[in-house]
Amino acid sequence: MQREQISVFDMFKIGIGPSSSHTLGPWRAAQAFVQTLQQRDVLPLVTEVKILLYGSLAKTGKGHGTDIAILLGLSGDDPVTFDVNHIDFKVDNIKSTQKMQLGGLQDITFSYDDDLLFLFAESLPFHPNAVTFQAFLSNGKAVSETYYSIGGGFVVKEGDDGQGKTEVDLPFAIDTAGDLLHWVRKTGLKISDVVMENELAWRSEQETCSGVLNIFRVLKECIYRGSHTKGFLPGGLNVARRANNLNKRLIGDAAYTNFDEWIAAIRNTGNGFKNTLDWVSCFALAVNEENASFGRVVTAPTNGAAGVIPAVLMYLIVFCEGYTDDQVIKFMLTASEIGSIFKKGATISAAMGGCQAEIGVSSAMAAAALTESLGGSQRQVLMAAEIAMEHHLGMTCDPIGGLVQVPCIERNTMGAIKAITASQLALQTNPENAKVSLDAVVKTMWQTAQDMNSKYKETADGGLAINIPISLPEC
Repeated sequence: MQREQISVFDMFKIGIGPSSSHTLGPWRAAQAFVQTLQQRDVLPLVTEVKILLYGSLAKTGKGHGTDIAILLGLSGDDPVTFDVNHIDFKVDNIKSTQKMQLGGLQDITFSYDDDLLFLFAESLPFHPNAVTFQAFLSNGKAVSETYYSIGGGFVVKEGDDGQGKTEVDLPFAIDTAGDLLHWVRKTGLKISDVVMENELAWRSEQETCSGVLNIFRVLKECIYRGSHTKGFLPGGLNVARRANNLNKRLIGDAAYTNFDEWIAAIRNTGNGFKNTLDWVSCFALAVNEENASFGRVVTAPTNGAAGVIPAVLMYLIVFCEGYTDDQVIKFMLTASEIGSIFKKGATISAAMGGCQAEIGVSSAMAAAALTESLGGSQRQVLMAAEIAMEHHLGMTCDPIGGLVQVPCIERNTMGAIKAITASQLALQTNPENAKVSLDAVVKTMWQTAQDMNSKYKETADGGLAINIPISLPEC
């Protein structure tokens, strides 16, 4: 059996909100289906396509933009490059004309109401996030494929055992925190250095650094945009954006033309506890308000939890004098390794594990990365991740109206603050005295996920989702 090999660019993906598992994953699945049709040389024969959404994808699909993502993916658009300002126009055009250009090449008729089916009462056994694509051909034959969006933008095709994937020769094979601790003890390397050595199996150090800094560029643009945009979030809940108002209250009405000017001004507001707390909250709100508005974000490790890691990274940059390319790279590499350990040993999918799998994992990733960047030992880094997750265990996912807004956006501020607290605790503690290991918390999180009622796994069937009366417009 192949080991799962996860790169920093698997954990951090550029995409479009509001959900990595319900938006980015289905988008990638749609693209993969079109590619299958092309590989089989049947794309020119397609006359009709039907999409079947199961489980969580059906129940909260419209709130998460699953339908939108699939239409764009089938049309040949890519979430990394597609202009987010054109989403409404393109989707509305498909609905009104009842036509789609499959893969950007093959014109077919398509009825949104008849060809995109939300099977609310049906689930497939492998994973709650399932979608089946059916293409009907002019020769009377059909092609059908089922895909599972397993969290963080990762997609698995039914029947794919992974044997087709190319393995690389990683110098440090890591599945657990124990494996990671073994290697850093044996080599004396920092955790971020171990991760970089593994990344060299895929590409050069220059390519890795350039790619990470490009991820950081997208994060910066997202934070800046979210902190300077006012109004209400789409979807019908009429949730007001708060990051813009908080930014203005903290820094005034002065206009800053770019990110660096803005950051310099933030530093001048002081580093008192309340001020720092407000800014960390502002950064997290900014990202997740952009995410809820179908903006361009980075999975970290998911879209619903996309604000935690950027907020903590901004805390490092603004309040800990950590604004160098090397510090950013070290931060992101460390975070990615912690995220991969959770993915291998548990899950990063709220549909599988509740919100502990998203906010909890992102908080653990951020705590570890901050500790590494502030000079913590290897064991303190792992301890910080353990502390952060330990205090998210059992967190449910109960999005009101199936939207990634309430309570999701505020939870990112909580996850960021917990990450900073966990890091500070770890830095002030002798890790030799720790009673709980990171691997024990990963195991516990997975056990908790298996015990959790499905109502609290991104279905909007329990918790706040059923106790807050709402009236959403028809989609």
